[in-house]
Amino acid sequence: MSEDRAVKTSKPGTGYFERLTVPWYWWLAGAIVAGLLCFEVTLATRWGDWMIGVFVVIVAVIAVLLWSMGRGSVAVRDGELWAGNAHLPLELVSRAAAVPAAAKSAALGRQLDPAAFLYHKGWIKTMIVVVLDDPEDPTPYWMVSTRHPEKMLEHIPAATTLG
Repeated sequence: MSEDRAVKTSKPGTGYFERLTVPWYWWLAGAIVAGLLCFEVTLATRWGDWMIGVFVVIVAVIAVLLWSMGRGSVAVRDGELWAGNAHLPLELVSRAAAVPAAAKSAALGRQLDPAAFLYHKGWIKTMIVVVLDDPEDPTPYWMVSTRHPEKMLEHIPAATTLG
């Protein structure tokens, strides 16, 4: 799936939605791993009709694993930022900015506040950071993975650009 097709906006002007799927080549790697595991089973035992069931289980486990990893989504809609099942009203956002791929490691490393909310997918290179202005919430900011930070920030009124 191309990155441009991963972004789906429901209606013009209503918000932003992105499914955080795993890369297509992970499915290819999963198929190779499933094939190797099935081959190992045939080497370890004698052929029998039950082996087809084992092959189906191996392929199903790998497919479910990859599917579940790619089920995450991020969205900005109805005045809220959504990261998976978590949501944040946009009126609580004081600033928002993109975290480029080159700065992601530092932002998730020594600079990371332990109280921050993370919605991180390792296979996505860029993120956005959303700083909160809520005295009742101990969470200082949210860091959310997205393939298209600029498109997502367009829908957050408090977004700034780093220059």
